[in-house]
Amino acid sequence: MANLRQTPLTCSGHTRPVVQLSFSDVTDSGYYLISACKDGKPMLRQGDTGDWIGTFEGHKGAVWGVALNSEATKAASGAADFNAKVWDAITGEEIHSFQHKHIVKCVEFSQDSVYLSTGSNEKLVRIFDLNKPEAEPQVFSGHSSGIRHVTFFDNDKLLITCSDDKSLRVWDRASGQEVKKLEFPAVPRSMELSRDGKIITTTHANIVAFWDSTELTKLQEFTVPTQANSASLHPNNSIFVCGGEDLKMYKFDYTTGVEIESFKGHFGPIHCVHFSPDGELYASGSEDGTLRLWQTTVGKTYGLWRCVEQTPAAQENANPLNNIQEVPAN
Repeated sequence: MANLRQTPLTCSGHTRPVVQLSFSDVTDSGYYLISACKDGKPMLRQGDTGDWIGTFEGHKGAVWGVALNSEATKAASGAADFNAKVWDAITGEEIHSFQHKHIVKCVEFSQDSVYLSTGSNEKLVRIFDLNKPEAEPQVFSGHSSGIRHVTFFDNDKLLITCSDDKSLRVWDRASGQEVKKLEFPAVPRSMELSRDGKIITTTHANIVAFWDSTELTKLQEFTVPTQANSASLHPNNSIFVCGGEDLKMYKFDYTTGVEIESFKGHFGPIHCVHFSPDGELYASGSEDGTLRLWQTTVGKTYGLWRCVEQTPAAQENANPLNNIQEVPAN
């Protein structure tokens, strides 16, 4: 369908900037979305509709990082109160709290949900055993500035991190040693591992780059119209979206880098974007304190969106660019 107007679903509730997002995998009851906000209260939502499910309360500072395990039974958060917390995502109860010595910027579950990795402004990465929460964590050192993102890789045998020291690094969990490293001309503001585990997406300045996850060789690199704070690759690796300082969401062809479309909706810089696990939508979080959900295929009936086709009589008098509208259902 052509000539459609993108109408994002706006999810309110946060009172300060939304800085990080994470989806679960698809479960029997759909999939879920958690958001990190500087108001200190991460929120859990139904992924395809944005419907609020609950708020995790317990942090005493801005929450910078969040994660859901694949089954959406556990949530994790990292905050400015120097703590990483693990929550029961069904009851909302706090399960574990891990004290750090500085702000915790990122958290991530292992594929089997047994381990939690954290990255902090201590310049350290830690892995906690959730079955032995009192045990000392495994610690990875080598970055010279705070850690922005961390993710498990290769069946949890490796870790990938990126940092304010303008580097991305791969670590071997068995040895605790750095095994690969990429350096950037500017701070890598986001890092994402594709759902098939083959591609790492990074952003720095106004560059979105894609890397072979095994060799760390560059696959693609594109210049976008704004400082890109975050980018996400569609699960089928066909398109990518990004957002940043000019308040717009952009969609590009992954193979050619050609801009497909762009949309305005936020009233502040965009801090984070992420595709849903089924690829039907992408979420964005902004300085304006909102979380927005955007359709990948505008006009498709999905979740709360319903395609509304006007009658022939109405079309005669309508603007030809609006013959078909995509609107969220009530």
